[in-house]
Amino acid sequence: MRSDEVRALGDFAGGAAAGLAAQVREVHEGIAERVFGTLGASAAPVRLIHDRVAEGAYTGAKLVTGAIVRRSARALSVTRPADAPSIAATRPGRLAVGALNGIWGDMLHADRSALETPMAIRVGGRDIDPDADSLRAAFPNATGRLAVFVHGLCETDDSWHLGSARHVPYGERMRFELGYTPVYVRYNSGLHISHNGRRLSEVLEALTAQWPVQITEIALIGHSMGGLITRSACHYATAGSWREQVRHVFMLGSPHKGAPLELAANTACAAISSLPETRGFAKPLKVRSAGVKDLGYGYVVDEDWAGHDPDACRNNTGTVVPFLTSANHYFVSATLSREADHPLGCMMGDLLVLRPSAWSQGHGERLQFPVDQYRHFGSTNHFQLLNHPAVYEQIARWLAARRQLPAPAGV
Repeated sequence: MRSDEVRALGDFAGGAAAGLAAQVREVHEGIAERVFGTLGASAAPVRLIHDRVAEGAYTGAKLVTGAIVRRSARALSVTRPADAPSIAATRPGRLAVGALNGIWGDMLHADRSALETPMAIRVGGRDIDPDADSLRAAFPNATGRLAVFVHGLCETDDSWHLGSARHVPYGERMRFELGYTPVYVRYNSGLHISHNGRRLSEVLEALTAQWPVQITEIALIGHSMGGLITRSACHYATAGSWREQVRHVFMLGSPHKGAPLELAANTACAAISSLPETRGFAKPLKVRSAGVKDLGYGYVVDEDWAGHDPDACRNNTGTVVPFLTSANHYFVSATLSREADHPLGCMMGDLLVLRPSAWSQGHGERLQFPVDQYRHFGSTNHFQLLNHPAVYEQIARWLAARRQLPAPAGV
């Protein structure tokens, strides 16, 4: 790790250590509140002394624990050589930082941390500036057909290569077999989905304006949260922009109607917060990133979350954002059940996203597109959708069978 990364990790860990001391304090105060409340007014003098002693002790513990961790990290950072490699120099390091961004990425962004992973076009584990010279050097064999890959929560652009020792990644197969140029996007998945959607639109606008050859078609491929971000980006893109060149959109396990695991965490957080003795345990749950909380409801635009308490239990889904009329849309879901159509498997999904949510279909709603634009895979988990031969073969069949829809009128 570079010295600035060591300091950033120390600052983050120091905040977590201080937060643990604060959590213990809240649990203590909750129990004390219950006890002194039972004793009544007669215990007021004792409670006054108790509260002052506890406040001093816990304030000191919070300051000391946080400071020790931060100072230790700063001392360690000084020992790092000037040419020390970044944690992002290795794939495991990048995956670890991606997971950190998914869980606490909004805090890393607010702190301008060296560990944040801002949105960027990526080639070979490095950022590529979207200017003409950089793109020409990074994509020497660029074609007019782009396949833009957008990963999911806690993932990075490397995630599309998981299992590559056994299976050739989608992007490489699309390059050699179908003539698409794969373009990988990495982003901070802890930010609001709408923020990442707006930023993705800006990045794609710059990319397409400077692409080495004339662009004839764009295919968007999003995994999990990535599918929601592509929808958000299309919503925020302006008329006449890159959006008009999108002809195919693939959403692999994307929770259009929300993710049950995050909703369960939201419900648990509300329940734990209702009692003074357990209120302190709710804080670790509440520090879930904005991106994680958006995922629970499938939020893709600012109006979905702005002005709302993100930790309140809410029985609603996000704003209805229409799909592009100039593109074919395809929906892929997975289930751990051996049989794709097994009732229990369809109900459980891949344990992260249920089939109706992955198909953008609420209770009792009809499918919005032809039935052959939906596919459910049995004996497949959520992360296998990133690189699975059967999923790729379905993508290739869809691309071969579907004609391009015309661009919107006036473009």
